[in-house]
Amino acid sequence: MWLITAIGSAVLFGLAGWWMKVSQMKGGSSNGLLFGLYVSGTLGFGIHSAAEGTLASLADWRLLAAGFFIGAGSAWGNALFMKALEYGPASLTSPLTNMNIALVVGMSVVVYDEPVSAAEWIGIALLLLSVVFVSIRGKEPLTVTQRRWFVLVLAAIFLFAFRNGGLKVTEQLELASAPVLLVGYALSLLWFQRLDALDRSRIVPASSPDPVAASRRGFRWGLLAGVFSYAGLQLYAIALESGKASIAAPIFATNSLVVALGSIVLYQERLTKLQWAAFVLTLAGLAVIRM
Repeated sequence: MWLITAIGSAVLFGLAGWWMKVSQMKGGSSNGLLFGLYVSGTLGFGIHSAAEGTLASLADWRLLAAGFFIGAGSAWGNALFMKALEYGPASLTSPLTNMNIALVVGMSVVVYDEPVSAAEWIGIALLLLSVVFVSIRGKEPLTVTQRRWFVLVLAAIFLFAFRNGGLKVTEQLELASAPVLLVGYALSLLWFQRLDALDRSRIVPASSPDPVAASRRGFRWGLLAGVFSYAGLQLYAIALESGKASIAAPIFATNSLVVALGSIVLYQERLTKLQWAAFVLTLAGLAVIRM
């Protein structure tokens, strides 16, 4: 059952990424989008915490600290990832930052002694390969001229690992996942609200897109994306509680395949051979793990 939960988390979180792509295609601003995402995501985790009666646990300093680190991983990881794209190709930046999942797998096996069979190791390797392949763009030059890119990518890897691996740590500490994510999303909300306000106040040439209109457009799509972000992360947390993080984390990382599939259906984008291979590797990885 936990395997189905992990797959569901990847699909739902992938749909959040899909609505983020739609916002980009519609001309929505990135900061407005992320502000909207964290608004509805915070509301989702708040309602979830109230429904399960865990809001009182917000008085626990351990939970607040965990929420801070997970929120920093989510907000600053996204911010550094976007900054890294300004200095290096997406075909290198995206798959490398996704390798934060390898850190989560390593932590689960080394620190928490999760048993992993030979078949599961093969499945994990196939899933990690699919995450790399889906991000590679064949015609994009793979050259990096700015040293700053390496620092940004390395920092993003560790920050995303705080988000994806932090939930394993809180599960081991027996902290409820919903209020932890509530704190993390609320802090991210404050961060991107500030950035969005700065965007709105910018003075741009008359020929440039209106920053206020772009912010509003991004915010609306972000609200929709946040609903799926909440649902996907909450299912991921449940999968960590009931199964192995060393397997749930790589499955969750395949959420980018949902964006690729949506691009085929709605925007008639053509996938490269490597991206088609990513779909095959994902199915093969899941099949091997299920054996």
